[in-house]
This record gives sequence, structure tokens and C-alpha cells, in this order.
Amino acid sequence: MSELEPTPLPGVHRTFPCSQCGADLAYSPGDKALKCNHCGTLNPVPVSAAVVEESDYHSALADLEHNAQTLERLEVRCDACGANVEFPDNLTSHLCPFCGTAIVAQAVSKKRLKPAAIMPFSITRRAAIDYYRAWLKSRWFAPTKLAREAFLDGAFVGAYMPFWTYDCIATTDYEGQRGEHYWVTETYTTTVNGKLTTQTRQVRKTRWYPASGTVVDDFNDILIPASTSLPLNNQSSAEPWSKDGTLNELVPYDHAYLAGFRCESYSIDLPGGFEGAKQRMRPTIEGTICADIGGDEQRISSMRSSYDHITFKHILLPMWVSAYRFNRKLYRVLINGRTGELIGDRPYSRWKIGTLIAIALIVIGIIALIASNR
Repeated sequence: MSELEPTPLPGVHRTFPCSQCGADLAYSPGDKALKCNHCGTLNPVPVSAAVVEESDYHSALADLEHNAQTLERLEVRCDACGANVEFPDNLTSHLCPFCGTAIVAQAVSKKRLKPAAIMPFSITRRAAIDYYRAWLKSRWFAPTKLAREAFLDGAFVGAYMPFWTYDCIATTDYEGQRGEHYWVTETYTTTVNGKLTTQTRQVRKTRWYPASGTVVDDFNDILIPASTSLPLNNQSSAEPWSKDGTLNELVPYDHAYLAGFRCESYSIDLPGGFEGAKQRMRPTIEGTICADIGGDEQRISSMRSSYDHITFKHILLPMWVSAYRFNRKLYRVLINGRTGELIGDRPYSRWKIGTLIAIALIVIGIIALIASNR
């Protein structure tokens, strides 16, 4: 049965004291340890022997539905972008790290599933800023002053974003058609050297036959963003989270990794996340159906999927986030906290684009003039 997250009460101060001087520690991605900003001592995060395990989907839903216990937590919702953000300790008002809007905290009662695993930051803030600078300089069609103003206005924040992963077996009944190509000889009339002539050519046609059947797909770690504060497409575009494209670098959840970073609560619940997972599974299921139909072409007229042995994980993944405004419009930049992959919005310079079009038209005109004089 899934565990409800033991979140501290509003105003409760959760800290990690330095073993040397007692000052507060923060997780240091470059050192993979908790670092004291006062004396510089590195305090290693205890390595857990626990294994990151899947949880049963239906049991978790029943737990959330029937468990009478509720947990009082500091729920901070930004009305501008919809983020549910945990504030730094003892703060009741702050700027939203995802859009820069001033927000005020309000305590509400929430049942929350505890994260099963976390992928700690490995990209430092300094490295994230370097990636950001290089990206700004490479935006040729951006306004000239963007690099200066966006960097001054954009403050990078390290945030753990909530995700769901789902495993399941999908069994799909389908109906469709199998297309098989064949060739016929077609006679046609054309003009050759001013005379009508009759010629032949090969034309491909397709015969369609009814097809139906059942296919089974086994899915593992379908990753779905559990937050709407950042564009879902952007969060998905930040993948993969490791060089081998898997989530094998997840470690058991520990509050110590959150020290010095923001963390967002999930706003897309467990069933809502599974609906998103169904959409991500659909292209794979369609591919399996087409392979089962066979032939040269395939048509799918209907498909009905059932999902069994559903398990899930609630995990936190690291992102460096910057929100900046240019000409009163909000733009966001996301950097994968493990790989450095950058996804960003930026404005375009009409002057630069117009200049390029003008140059292209001039070049085309010169080429046309040269060709006409030959």
C-alpha cells in the first residue's frame, strides 16, 4: 500500500545541520553531498540499501480514497501558472520560480503520495548558467539585446519536478484491413514528336482484406509529467534523463537531496497521469497491430485496449528553471539537471528575419538577371 507523504506542518523548520559547525546544509550537485556554505565541509548523504520499487495502482487509489488521515501541509499555488510549490522554510510569500509572479502561501489539508524515488542533480548551477549563456548567443534570429536583458532578468532556480511512471500489460482487440499491392499494365495515349502514340505503363494497385485479432504489449516506465506549471511538451522534451535513456539512476527518496532546492507537488493526480500514459502507449500499440495485420499497407478501424498488472512510481526529477520577461512577455528556459539538455522559449527579431528575406530576394534577383542575359 502506498505511503502518504509525511510532510512537515506549516512553519516547521526542517534542516540538515553541518557535522562541523552546525550551519544549514544544501545539496551540492558537483560534490554529490550536502555542503556547508559556512565552513565548506562536505557531509555525505547516507546511501540507502532500499530498492526503488513499483506500487500497485489500484491499491494506491483505494488508499487515497478511504484512508481517513489527512496531512496539513503548506500548499503554495501560483494563480498565474498553476504551480504547486514548496516555499523555503519560514517564508509565507515569495516569487514563483516558474513564472516570477509574487505569490502568498496558504495552508490547506492535502493527501499526498510520498515520492518513491528521486534523481539528484548532477548539473551545477554554474554549469546551467553556462549552458544558458551559450544558448542565448546561438539564437541568431533573437533580438540583439536579448542576451543581455534575458540573463539579467532570469534567475535560475533548481527545482525537483514531480513525475509518474507506469508499468502495465495492454491487451488490445482490433479490427482493420490488410492491403496487398499488385501491378497492372495500363494503356495510355501521349504525344511524341508531335504525334499521338499509344504506350503502356505499370500501375500499382491495392487489394484490401478484412483483418482482426488481439495483440499484447508489455510497457515499462512510461514517464508522465505530474505538473502543469511548465508546458507538458517541454517537460517531456527534456528526456532522456540518463545516457542510456533509462531511469536506472533513480535512488530511494531522501529529504536530504531537497536541501537548498525547490520542490513542486503534483497537480496531475494518479488517474490523470495514467490517462496521459495511455496516450503515450497508443502509437506503440498501433505499431504492434500493424505488424500483426501484415501485408503491404494496414488500416485500423477500431481498437479496444484493457490494462492489467498496473504499477507506478511517484518520482522527482531535477530541472534548472529560469523565467524571464522580454517586452512584457513571459519566456521560460528549462535545463535537465542530469544531462544539461536545454529547452527554451525566446522572442524573434522581425528586423533580422526581414533583413534575411530581403537578402535572399536580392540574391534570387541577381541570379535571374544573370540567367536572362545569357
